[in-house]
Amino acid sequence: MNKIAIIGAGAVGATIAYAAMIRGVAKQIALYDVNRSKVEAEALDLNHGLQFVPMATLEGSDDIGVCASSDVVVITAGAKQKPGQTRLELAGANVELCRKLVPHLLKVAPDALLLVVTNPVDVLTYVVQKLSGLPTRRVFGSGTVLDSSRFRFLLARHLNVAVQNVHAFIAGEHGDSEIPLWSSATVGALPLMQWSVPGRARLAEEDRKHIFDNVRNAAYHIIQGKGATNYAIGLATAQILEAVLHDEQRVLPVSSRVEGYLGISDVCLSVPSIVNRGGVEAVLEVPLSDSEREGLKRSADTIRQTIRTLGF
Repeated sequence: MNKIAIIGAGAVGATIAYAAMIRGVAKQIALYDVNRSKVEAEALDLNHGLQFVPMATLEGSDDIGVCASSDVVVITAGAKQKPGQTRLELAGANVELCRKLVPHLLKVAPDALLLVVTNPVDVLTYVVQKLSGLPTRRVFGSGTVLDSSRFRFLLARHLNVAVQNVHAFIAGEHGDSEIPLWSSATVGALPLMQWSVPGRARLAEEDRKHIFDNVRNAAYHIIQGKGATNYAIGLATAQILEAVLHDEQRVLPVSSRVEGYLGISDVCLSVPSIVNRGGVEAVLEVPLSDSEREGLKRSADTIRQTIRTLGF
């Protein structure tokens, strides 16, 4: 009986539960939130749709005990990103929440993997791993799984191909210092940088800059328009959960603590990684251009600097 627990019944947490329920990710889903009326209402609303999805049980409570015996705990609780606010500016308040939350989670679900979604996700993944003392493979963040999906969507639209045939990653911070891995991107089996198909759009340097700017600023546009991002991150997190609970050995750009990765150590950031039932099995040393390598190091320095200011 696979069980996932989701901490926080806000827009992101509730949407993750909804996406996981629709996709049949787990047989048991638990929602926890300190706001009792909110979490009970979300759980009731979701339960009313059980007839239309793969069978599961779903419960919501303001008692942390609802998370007991979970295989994966998804942390979404925390202050919301406001219009114009960077993810790193959220760090202080959300770190304090983790200090209080993590010991309770370890008590009720000592064997669970911890999946961090709360922003700034790279900083908080590092903090949660440190606070929990769990092996690095068992604590990881949603990282740039969503950013990479945005990247692939925009590339597919520009080139007029199915997004499922675009293979490209965003790496580094889930935030302003992230970098696109152009040199390893492919469409089908064709390297993206060699794309030249009669009757199809080319990918000029100006196009690449425009696409990446839209990826990096996507969350700001969505937050400005509707207050929060929730649908795509809900689906992205559901896919990560599937990779874990179904032991898929899937390659995903999740955020995890790296040591000696291309000269980068003691920081959590996103690089393509093999994800399975045990968590992050391995990080892949994908070929990088010189500029990509330098960009990844700068991104790591940005994350590390914030971690250090928080006393970790």
